[in-house]
Amino acid sequence: FKITPLSISGCMARTPFRSTLSLQRWTAGSEVLCRSVLLVLFFLLQHLAPALVPGASSPLASWTIRYEDPHVLVVDKGSGLLTVPGIGPEKADCMLSRLRDVGYPEVTHAPHRLDRDTSGLVVVGRTLAAHRALCCQFEAREVTKRYEALVLGWPDADEGEVDQPIGKVQLEGESHARMRILQGGKGRPSLTRWRVLDRSRLADGTRFSRVTLLPVTGRAHQLRLHMRHAGWPLLGDELHGTDEAAAAFPRLCLHASSLSFKHPAAQRIGGTDCTDGVVTVSSDAPF
Repeated sequence: FKITPLSISGCMARTPFRSTLSLQRWTAGSEVLCRSVLLVLFFLLQHLAPALVPGASSPLASWTIRYEDPHVLVVDKGSGLLTVPGIGPEKADCMLSRLRDVGYPEVTHAPHRLDRDTSGLVVVGRTLAAHRALCCQFEAREVTKRYEALVLGWPDADEGEVDQPIGKVQLEGESHARMRILQGGKGRPSLTRWRVLDRSRLADGTRFSRVTLLPVTGRAHQLRLHMRHAGWPLLGDELHGTDEAAAAFPRLCLHASSLSFKHPAAQRIGGTDCTDGVVTVSSDAPF
């Protein structure tokens, strides 16, 4: 049977009601489909477009509150979420803004921060006095922070430290300055202590180690830079790691797993997480 304009016209003429009804249904269905597609595109542009901007928060990044009282919050921040807003409206989405969106309008500043791709614990004050007290503790290095990480290779020793100065510098040909290890007295003193928790292999046989990291100082990107300098770059670190380490895991394998600080109210708070005014919160690494 050969389809021609005449045969189609003849069929439609013999069954006018059925053809018209089918055409109406097809047209209505197409309109619904078009509306659905437009709605999906609008959602993607509104909610997912910021993630396409380098350095912006991912809309899929999660967070949970691990400790809460009238003075402080301890938040477990997911990888891919800025702690504080960056420069520009596309980087306004961050941990602080999300806290305000769900009923914590008093949280406007953070006494410390984690890199966007680092997950783990962040403490914030709910009052101005609490925020100032926490800032003083961080400045005086009275807060104990521990991190867990996966690094490429097997360190020869079970523990050690990296004592290398860190500073921000822009090299010739680069578009912006970056944190680096700087010799010759140009960087700020920086100290990291590390300990191996486990040595293992990836599915392809690549050696890696799980380590706990204790930053004595708190420079930006300190742990990532120090472990790279020691010869064991963090898995998933696309900024400071080697190509092999960056490709070994789909995210940066660095997690702030423990945080201990003196409660800003300087009084004993009931509960298992607070003893004699010291709050200790822990979080398991998601990798």
